[in-house]
Amino acid sequence: MERPGFLARRIHQIHVSLFAEFCAEFRVTPLQYSLLSELSLRCVADQSTLARAVSLDRTTTTGALKRLEARGLVQRVTSTSDRRAQACRLTPEGETLLAAMERSARRAHEATVENLSKTDQAKLIALLKRVVASHEGRQTTGLPEA
Repeated sequence: MERPGFLARRIHQIHVSLFAEFCAEFRVTPLQYSLLSELSLRCVADQSTLARAVSLDRTTTTGALKRLEARGLVQRVTSTSDRRAQACRLTPEGETLLAAMERSARRAHEATVENLSKTDQAKLIALLKRVVASHEGRQTTGLPEA
């Protein structure tokens, strides 16, 4: 297959499978891991900011955050500056889980490209970054947001 869309989807499937294998005990999806990691970096962020940071639509982000909140990993409260927004932060349990799964998540990322030399891994990452950067303004769904 020489189609970039097919290959991008396939590598995503492979990575999700590896992530599920290495991180099964934590019961966290790669999407949820991205949100937890972003919250760890930002300390507090509203849902729209998180959605943009991890390239998700707001509906998907809200659903994932609700599931993380139900597990006690994330706290969501009405923002004091905008009553329409939810301010999110990691709970102590979320911080503990994120720290505990860091090694396993890193292993899943490494396993995704482990059959490449270190040089080819660096080239692949550089090329992927260039492709992503060249489409930075594109919506994740391909449809304009309401």
